[in-house]
Amino acid sequence: MTRYSVFIACSTVLILSACSSFEKEKEQPEGPYPETKTVDQQDNYHGTLVEDPYRWLEQNNQEVENWVNEQNQLSTPALQDYSQFQNIKDRMTELWNYEKVSTPFRYADRYFYFSNDGLQNQAVLYTMTDLSSAPDVLINPNTFSDDGTVSLARISVSPQAKYVAYALSDGGSDWTQIKVRNIQSGKDTSDLIKGVKFSEVAWLPNERGFYYSRYPQKEDGSFDDSKPVSVYFHKLGTKQSEDELIFAFDKKPSWNPYPKISDDGQYLLVDVFKGYDANAVYVRPLAQEDAPFKSLFTAWDGQYQYVTSHNGKLYFKTTNGAPTGQVIAVDPEQPAPENWTEIIAPKTHTLKEVSAVGGQLFAHYLQSARSRVAIFDIEGTMLQELALPGIGSIDGFKGSHKAPDTFFTFKGFTEPGKVYRYQPEQQRTTLWYETEVPASLDQYTTEQVVYNSADGTEVPMFLVHHKDLELNGNNPTLLYGYGGFNISLTPGYDTTRVVWLEMGGVLAIPNLRGGGEFGEKWHQQGTKENKQNVFDDFIAAAEWLINNNYTNKDKLAIQGRSNGGLLVGATMVQRPELFAAALPAVGVLDMLRYQLPSANARGWSSEFGLSENEEDFKTLYEYSPVHNTESGTCYPPTLITTGDHDNRVVPWHSYKFAAALQRDQSCDNPILLNVETRAGHGAGTPTWMRIEEHAENWAFLHKHLGMDSEAAQSNASE
Repeated sequence: MTRYSVFIACSTVLILSACSSFEKEKEQPEGPYPETKTVDQQDNYHGTLVEDPYRWLEQNNQEVENWVNEQNQLSTPALQDYSQFQNIKDRMTELWNYEKVSTPFRYADRYFYFSNDGLQNQAVLYTMTDLSSAPDVLINPNTFSDDGTVSLARISVSPQAKYVAYALSDGGSDWTQIKVRNIQSGKDTSDLIKGVKFSEVAWLPNERGFYYSRYPQKEDGSFDDSKPVSVYFHKLGTKQSEDELIFAFDKKPSWNPYPKISDDGQYLLVDVFKGYDANAVYVRPLAQEDAPFKSLFTAWDGQYQYVTSHNGKLYFKTTNGAPTGQVIAVDPEQPAPENWTEIIAPKTHTLKEVSAVGGQLFAHYLQSARSRVAIFDIEGTMLQELALPGIGSIDGFKGSHKAPDTFFTFKGFTEPGKVYRYQPEQQRTTLWYETEVPASLDQYTTEQVVYNSADGTEVPMFLVHHKDLELNGNNPTLLYGYGGFNISLTPGYDTTRVVWLEMGGVLAIPNLRGGGEFGEKWHQQGTKENKQNVFDDFIAAAEWLINNNYTNKDKLAIQGRSNGGLLVGATMVQRPELFAAALPAVGVLDMLRYQLPSANARGWSSEFGLSENEEDFKTLYEYSPVHNTESGTCYPPTLITTGDHDNRVVPWHSYKFAAALQRDQSCDNPILLNVETRAGHGAGTPTWMRIEEHAENWAFLHKHLGMDSEAAQSNASE
């Protein structure tokens, strides 16, 4: 019998209302875990009563804080007392200590890039006027807090590079404050913008101000993220209270508008977000401030991402009529589809991103999750395909569309990064910077295999391991996945994974459905009623690794973050006997209530559906990790991690999942909850905190995968 097939006589209309308890909730059993109280909370979803005994953990009060502290008092000493924790932490610190340089970009006569000299908590923003001069520090976020937990979330350089607007995040929160710095003087202006989470800054061409999006302000001065954002204009040198409201929706509670200025400075564009499969775009001539906005794309029939402008037309990458992506040019005065001009036709490979610099278009494709880059002129004639040095991913081609040069970075699982400069006029590529790390990476290899999921779908998977790996079925293996939100898992360098390889581990990363590796069709095959495909793909990857003698069920761990935390939670609940350890981090784990904390969370409904809808509820209830733990089950050793400042995937998801697992665990395998204070969803986490977190993860796996301590100790001391 499925969980949604039990019907109780109670109101079938009010979806999230409490009903009287029909059965007294059992108390937390005695055991090694902190006592967790239960409450008699039941909700009626379309005639199905659902118990929620840990609803009280959703609150932000002293009682919950005390419970979290008790969980940390159990988990932190346990993790740091594992035999290899200090060795792993020391080695990770050693490997982390190398210079990290981001991909540069150019506006006007200035170059900008981030750099971390090794163990700095936050990367520093540098600027220089030419590539041969010494760079100047523009913003050093390490000076903003003693513990390194204040970070730069976003920056936006003004068109003539006179100013940089920068957003600060405190403690990993998505909430940011925007400040403005004069680049020449290095001093901040008086401007301060609050109430912002994800908004970029759209500068006017004359740099006298910018457009941005913020949440509505409450009477007490705070901002309400349960409602959508609106677009405002801020004039430099004025107070935020004087900002002009430019664009808003009165009766669309899930529509969030964000501003852009076209490259030619002629148009204000408003990109409307309500989910991850389609968006809308409105447009107004920038010079006509009182003119009404016109609909550019409002049929919600695909994704439209602005690229550039040319000869009065606006270029967009779109999935409308092209699941793998194409580029079109649109006349804003005649935006009907029959008037579109095809610039870059759809191809077999997925068009991931397109940017414009120096009169050329840089099209970033994915072929089996590997990067390829084709360069076109502004009319869409292909000029060349860049030669890339192996299996890896690229990032870059940013900056002003007028810039005479641009940069891109190539990385792989064992390639820490090569930064290249590209000069469009000469069509010339030169190596600008090569990252050097204190590790012997040539002893490892990357391969890509293909396996069949439960329904026969072929799924590719990257495998990274030592060149001399023996397929003896006994290798400790870490299976990492995501599978959602059109996000692609592509090769990239990660110091923590190098430590895992040095410990003798195998890294396996499958490209699950729900991701963006194979276009919009692949994405949709892992959403809503198709979400079980993602879990099946992950389980099939585990079974393939075992059947092909890479590992066995006692040596196989699974890991994922955010939507990947849901992936780990769902698969370990469905197949607990298949895994030796599980690491769900900042996961979406209560699928019936995930949409309630914020308007942003409600926007995930394009991926998951909503429990408010009966058919969606049935699907969500069937796999929701919090609602599918079973008493008497032996779950694998599990380390659940989250941050107390995470206001994207709020931490009570992890709290409730930990409480349910601790209640239902039938064997001695530990269920640990570790909550990082002064941390959010992951972005901006300081170096020291990241090192400690990953050292705890690997020490946990070392213990529960039965890894050879002498070999690990030898590797850690090399």
